[in-house]
Amino acid sequence: MDAKPKLETALFAGGCFWCMQPPFEQLEGVSEVLAGYTGGQGKNPSYGDYVSKGHTEGVQLKFDPAKISYKKLLDVYWKQINPTDPDGQFADRGPGYYAAIYYLDEKQKAEAEKSKRELDKSGKFDKPVVTRILKAGPFYPAEDYHQGYSRKNSTHYKLYKMGSGRQGYLDRIWGESGH
Repeated sequence: MDAKPKLETALFAGGCFWCMQPPFEQLEGVSEVLAGYTGGQGKNPSYGDYVSKGHTEGVQLKFDPAKISYKKLLDVYWKQINPTDPDGQFADRGPGYYAAIYYLDEKQKAEAEKSKRELDKSGKFDKPVVTRILKAGPFYPAEDYHQGYSRKNSTHYKLYKMGSGRQGYLDRIWGESGH
């Protein structure tokens, strides 16, 4: 009988959580991607009050480090966001949509900081990389209708991703197959 893999957790915020789920769901070694709320002080936020409780939309990943590294997850993360925007992501503005990497231990913090420095030095962007790297707090899963939104509402999701400006930006920066 095979031993159950020891899963680790990663937390990322990159604007609308609908757009942050699909890139991670398709990765081998990622067993779960939950949309939710994190980074705030208020307990049990909902879609109607998460911003007033200080939270951002984010995703929580469960992954098998024997199959996929945290570094690879960071690489995927950077290719989903505009890391130079301190005020939100694409059409979604304000603190509920800030980009952030929430680290769960000192190893994740060091890897996230190194990854950010490397991206900033890469010359890919004409402005500094300002994505926050913050200590993780509680993560609260979003309502069921937000989970797997891109699969359950594929047409609306595609229109949203295009209309928000995310798709065009990512295509310009990374090329159509790069993200």
